[in-house]
Amino acid sequence: MANERELTMAKAISEAIAQEMERDPRVFVLGEDVAVYGGIFGATQGLVEKFGPDRVMDTPISETAFIGAATGAAAAGMRPVVELMFVDFFGVCMDQIYNHLAKNTYMSGGNARFPVVLMTAMGGGYNDAAQHSQVLYGLFAHVPGLKIVVPSNAYDAKGLMISAIRDDNPVMYFFHKGLMGLGWMKYPERTITPVPEKAYTIPFGVADIKRPGKDVTIVALAMMVQRALDAADELAQEGIDAEVIDLRTLVPLDRDAVINSVKKTHKLIVVDEDYKGFGMTGEIAAIVAESALDYLDAPVKRLAVPNVPIPYSRPLEQFVIPSVEAIGNAARQLVKK
Repeated sequence: MANERELTMAKAISEAIAQEMERDPRVFVLGEDVAVYGGIFGATQGLVEKFGPDRVMDTPISETAFIGAATGAAAAGMRPVVELMFVDFFGVCMDQIYNHLAKNTYMSGGNARFPVVLMTAMGGGYNDAAQHSQVLYGLFAHVPGLKIVVPSNAYDAKGLMISAIRDDNPVMYFFHKGLMGLGWMKYPERTITPVPEKAYTIPFGVADIKRPGKDVTIVALAMMVQRALDAADELAQEGIDAEVIDLRTLVPLDRDAVINSVKKTHKLIVVDEDYKGFGMTGEIAAIVAESALDYLDAPVKRLAVPNVPIPYSRPLEQFVIPSVEAIGNAARQLVKK
């Protein structure tokens, strides 16, 4: 059946953008290598051939300039999709993101809207070292005015991208390089999913229970969702039934999904590829401590990247990023308690 065809995340994202460009002439794409090359991680493949260089624009290597241009275009009534090639590059354009894109609706008293989708690649696992391997969505979730979207598979990637483009607020859309389904980079097969041909949306702030369970709750995003599912499969062979929750968006955040799961399982593991200090793992742990502490049978386990730069060395990189084995061991420790 046509609606049972399977796509990679990269193809699902580019299809979502194409369908919104067909639907709304105000949508256009800009960024480094998004046109002729199709995005170095494939998120804009085929778009320039379909819509031409006036709507899919390769830009100079100046993130401040093209993110500023997207912000101005949005203020003038357009709906730009702009790609920041690696999230690690945010430093050169942070003023445009957190002082202008995030705040200008508030600063204008709501008289100006900034429907910009700022999509960016994140994540390690393939030895690209400290300046190309970070996740960093927790940093932007900390800034009022930005919505934060983080898909873990192709179905979610398309629906969340369409919702992002249609949203009247600035949305940061993070895709993990290791989930995109690229031929030159190993990826979990589970990220390739059936994707409907027709456009559809996935609402922000609604987590997805990727695997129901009763013994322990595992909360994660992006690559860590896939590793949590792998760990849950192994745990099931030992009689441990893990529930895996994919938050899908950090802002807005589905607090109820986490709280309700903890009330059922009484144990919580939060897994993150972002840094542990002042990050998502601490936020989720705090929410549960505030709203469901009496339901916990053991302290919350937090697995995340320690506060060190991502190493270039393959063994060291594998050591700092939470693994399937580490997730499984954390679950076993909790269940034993």
